[in-house]
Amino acid sequence: MENKNILKGVLFVAMGASFYGMLATFVKVAYEQGYTTAEVTTSQFVLGIIILGIVNLIMKNQMTLPKVEKKDKRKLMIAGTSLGFTSLFYYLSVQYINVSIAIVLLMQTVWISILVEAILAKQFPSAKKIIAVILVLFGTILATNLVNQEVELNPKGIFWGFLAACSFTTTMFTSNSMANYLPPYKKSLWMLYGGSFVIVIFLIFSQIGPYYSENLLNFYKNVSNDTASIHPFNFSIFTNWGIFLAVFGTVLPPILLNKGFPHTGLGLGSIVSSLELPVSVTMAFIVLQEKVLPIQWTGIAIIIFAIILSNLNFKKSK
Repeated sequence: MENKNILKGVLFVAMGASFYGMLATFVKVAYEQGYTTAEVTTSQFVLGIIILGIVNLIMKNQMTLPKVEKKDKRKLMIAGTSLGFTSLFYYLSVQYINVSIAIVLLMQTVWISILVEAILAKQFPSAKKIIAVILVLFGTILATNLVNQEVELNPKGIFWGFLAACSFTTTMFTSNSMANYLPPYKKSLWMLYGGSFVIVIFLIFSQIGPYYSENLLNFYKNVSNDTASIHPFNFSIFTNWGIFLAVFGTVLPPILLNKGFPHTGLGLGSIVSSLELPVSVTMAFIVLQEKVLPIQWTGIAIIIFAIILSNLNFKKSK
C-alpha cells in the first residue's frame, strides 16, 4: 500500500513538473508579443487566485472542508512567497547570464532538496538518490547544450540564479510538510496569496512605479539597467494568455505538487520534478520549432533514466 501511494505521488509530481515545463514555451511566446515578466506573472497569480477561489467555493458547497488553522494561514502565506520569489530571482538572473546557465542553476534544487531532506531526517541519502542526482545534473548540462556555448559568468547572475533554486526548494518543502490535512486546492490557494504579495511588489517596483514616479525610476536604475519594461500595464495579457498561464502555471502545478510531495518525500520528489527540463526542451522543439541537437536529446534521455532509476524499487514492488 505504501509503495502504491509513493508511485501515485510520483505521478502527481511528474504531472506538476511537466506543466511547469510546458508553460515556459508559451511564456516565451507571450514575451515575443511584447508582454513583460511583471504582466505575465501578475495575470498568472490574479487569475490563479480567482480560479482556485471558485474551486474552493464549489467544493465547500459539496462537502465539509477542514478549517485552516490560524497559525497555518500565516505559515502558508509566508511559505507561498517562495512561488513569487522563484520567478523574481530567475528573472533577475537571466538579466546577467545566459539562459542555459540560469536553468542549470535552477536545477540545483535537486541536490539542495536531497541535502535538506538528509538534514531533517538526520540520515545520509541512499546511493541510488546520489547517483540519480549526479545523472540529473549531468543530463541538465547536456540538455541545455552548455558544453558547446561560450559562457560569461556574472557574479550577480550566479547569485540570483542560486537564490531561485533555494526558493524553489522552499516551495517543494512546503508542499511536502506543511498543513497536509488540507485539500491541495485549499492549501494552494493560501500559498498563492503569499506569492501574489511578492508579485505585486515586483510589478510596482519594476514597471508601474518607475513609469509614474521619477523618484522610483531613479531608484530602479540603481538596481537594474533594464528599462524596456517600464510602461503602463497591458491588460490584454489577461484575455490573451492569462487564463492559460494561470491554469498551467499557478493552479494545476501547485495542486499536483501539494498532492504528490507528501507521498514522495522531498528528495525523491525533487528528482522527479527535474522532468520539467525535458518537457520544456521538447515543447520548444514542437511549438517554437527550435533546433534541438543530438547532445540535448542525450541529456533528456539521461534525466528520464535518472527518474526511472530513482523509482525502480516501487515499480518492482508493485
